Amino acid sequence: MRHKIDIDNRQKQVPVTAAHRKLVRQAVKEALAFEQFDRPAEVSVSFVDDDEIALLNKTHRGIDRPTDVLSFPLFDEDFEDGEAAALGDIVISLERAAAQAEAYGHSFERELAFLTVHSVLHLLGYDHEEGKAEESEMFDRQEKILARMGLNRPEQKEQKE
Repeated sequence: MRHKIDIDNRQKQVPVTAAHRKLVRQAVKEALAFEQFDRPAEVSVSFVDDDEIALLNKTHRGIDRPTDVLSFPLFDEDFEDGEAAALGDIVISLERAAAQAEAYGHSFERELAFLTVHSVLHLLGYDHEEGKAEESEMFDRQEKILARMGLNRPEQKEQKE
């Protein structure tokens, strides 16, 4: 399936490589495939710094601090056949992603893929803030998608060996 995934780097703190861009595209596609989203989709991904995401977080959520990722769903089921579904925008703080990868003891790539998958699920309507059952379902889906990408948590790799 052909999806349009635009990536915009608006920060300078963390170098963005072609491999990072490819990983983000793969994470979007894997999440959509896992969710059996059966039409072309459009998703915008922006890489920002902590200052910009803090401003967005305050403006849109009323929370005056940086966060790791924000999702801005646009998906509307009123579309023409054959037309790509504009799912929405993802904004990732690469500063926060790098810090979290170090804190959690896994790679920056796993954290970047995790935040992307997490946000795609939000664009598709999942919300972990609605309760424990929804949170558990969403996080289970995230881990299954990341496993399909070969990005298990370090402790999950150890259990399989």
